[in-house]
Amino acid sequence: MERTETDVDEFLASLEGERGDAMRALDARISGELAGLERVLWEGVFWGGTEQRIIGYGAITQPRPRGAEVEWFLVGLAAQQKHVSVYVNAVDDGAYLVKAFAPRLGRVKVGSAAVSITRLDAVDLDAFDDMIRRARELTPDAR
Repeated sequence: MERTETDVDEFLASLEGERGDAMRALDARISGELAGLERVLWEGVFWGGTEQRIIGYGAITQPRPRGAEVEWFLVGLAAQQKHVSVYVNAVDDGAYLVKAFAPRLGRVKVGSAAVSITRLDAVDLDAFDDMIRRARELTPDAR
């Protein structure tokens, strides 16, 4: 995946329906918590092999278990076919932050570093904001 010059607001405006509404609402929350950090659209083949468009907030250098470090984002937001994904690339006490926040986030599916949201009203938005805020605290070198 690579950073693009695509306008994030135009991309968000192009999304329709409930997923588009959720993307715009979550973008506003994430942007508020990560104000002053980079906000760009990443496009290309994601690690799972699928074509993705992900809004990345906060540029970081992320170590990889195998291979060289990669330039990446602190938080990512993507519209999937049936849900919205939020990727949080912050670690607290040796584990991805989303695992620590999973019990507080509401009716969502949590992976290693991702939260899958099928309905915005199923998310505890205060806990969501706390998680994004904590990600920034844990990653002071994000830009």
